[in-house]
Amino acid sequence: MLPSWSSEVKSGALSLISMGFFLRPYSPRLYRKAALAVISAVCLAVVAFAQYAKKPPQTKGPRALGVLELAANGKAHLVAVAIMIDGKFYDAGAYKADPVPMSLQRDTVYEAVKTGNSQGLFTVGGALREKEGWIGDGKWRSTAQMEADKKKFKADQEKLAQKAPEVEQGPPKLKRGVPTADKTPPSATPPTGSDKPSSTPDKSTPTSDNPTAASDKSTPPAAPSAKSDKKQSEASAAPASDADPNRPILRRQPAEETSHEQTKSGSEPEALKGPIELIPAISDADGPDPRPYAYQMKPEEEQGRLKKMLAMASDEVKLRVAKAESSGSSGPKSDKNVRPTRDVQFQSSQMRVFDLSNSNEPVLVLTGEAKVPTGARDLMYMTTIVAREDIYGDLHKVLAQTTDNQHLDALPKYELIDAVDADGDGRGELLFRMNWDNGSAFGVYRVIGDRLWPLFEGKPGA
Repeated sequence: MLPSWSSEVKSGALSLISMGFFLRPYSPRLYRKAALAVISAVCLAVVAFAQYAKKPPQTKGPRALGVLELAANGKAHLVAVAIMIDGKFYDAGAYKADPVPMSLQRDTVYEAVKTGNSQGLFTVGGALREKEGWIGDGKWRSTAQMEADKKKFKADQEKLAQKAPEVEQGPPKLKRGVPTADKTPPSATPPTGSDKPSSTPDKSTPTSDNPTAASDKSTPPAAPSAKSDKKQSEASAAPASDADPNRPILRRQPAEETSHEQTKSGSEPEALKGPIELIPAISDADGPDPRPYAYQMKPEEEQGRLKKMLAMASDEVKLRVAKAESSGSSGPKSDKNVRPTRDVQFQSSQMRVFDLSNSNEPVLVLTGEAKVPTGARDLMYMTTIVAREDIYGDLHKVLAQTTDNQHLDALPKYELIDAVDADGDGRGELLFRMNWDNGSAFGVYRVIGDRLWPLFEGKPGA
C-alpha cells in the first residue's frame, strides 16, 4: 500500500518537494576534475620513474677495463684492471693468464674514453709483467689521427677515380708484358712478298681470332672479393687458442689492420716521456656505444657547488686532525704555550661533476690536499669527497676518505681517474686509483643513493 499524504502544509513546515533540492547528494565537479588531474599526474610520474628505473640491456661479457697511460710523446701503455665475465668482475691481470692474461692478448683493441667521449684506439702488441701488475704495449691511434687517415684515403680514392681510363681505337689487340702496338713478335722474320700468311692460324699462338687462349695465358686470375679477404684475415688474426667457438673473446683487430710497429710479446715496452695522462679504456666485442657523463653547468653554479664541497672537505680534515690528536698518533705533543690553529689551508683541489645515470642529477667528486698548522708539526692531509645533489640543491655525502702522508700504510689516498661504463649497462661508474706506501690498485664504484657500492677492488701488486 502506497503511503498517502495530504497536500495541506502546516504553517512553518517545509515541503518535501522544496527539501528535495537540499537532500540531493552534492557532487563537486571542480574537485572531481582536480582529483582526476592529480591521479593523471601521479600515473605519469610512475610511468616516467618506471622508464628511468628500468635497467637497460646489459652485456654479460667479456668486457675488459684498463687504464691507458698516454704520454706527451704520443706513446702509450695499457694497465689491465678488471674483466667482466657473465656479469662478474675478475682481476684482469690474473684471469686466464697462461702466461699472458686474456685481457692483454695480441691484437686486442681497447677504446679510450674520457668522461664517456671516445679518444682513440689502442691495439695490444705485447704484454709484460711488472711490479704493479701486467701492462700492455702496442699501437695508439687517436681519433684525430684516424679521421686524418680517413680523409687521406678518401682523397686518394677520388684521385684514382678521376684518372681517365685507357681508350683503345680499332679492333681489340693482344698485349704481352709492356703494352705495344706491334703484333709481330721480335723473333719472327718479317714476311716477304713471296711469303703468304698461313690460312689456318696456329692454335698454340694467340691471335685476335682466338682470344680465349690468349686470356688463359695473359690474363691474371681474378682478385678475391673483399668479404673473403676480411674473413681470411680475421681467421688469421685470431690465435690458435681461439679455435673454440664457445670461447669468449674481446674486441679484436683484423690482420690487415695490424700495425708493424707493434711490439713482440715479452719485449721491453717503449719508454713514456713527458707528462702522463690516465684515461679509462674498454674492450668489448659487442658492447654499447659510449655516451658523455659530464654534467653541464654555469660558472656561477660551479663556484657555488665548489664552495659547498670545500666546506665538507674542511670538516672531514678537522675530524681527522682531532682523531689523530686524541689517539696521540700525530707526533710529539704540542707546546701548551702554542695555540694550534684550526684553519684548513687547501694547497690544491679539483672538483669533477658527473651525470652518471643520465637523469640530470649531479654527482660531485672533490679531491684535494690541505694543511692544518699545529704546534707539533705540519702534516699533509689528502681528502676525497663524493656527494650527490638532490632536486632541492642539498648535498648528500656518499664517500669521505681522508688520510695524511704519515698513515698511507693503513689509509690509502683515493685518486679519481674518471667516470666509465664498466659493466656495459649505459650508466657510469667511478674509477679510482688507491695509493698506499707499498703500491697502488684500482677500484670501480657505483653510486646508489647515499652509498658508494664497490664493483671491483684490486690489490697492490696483484
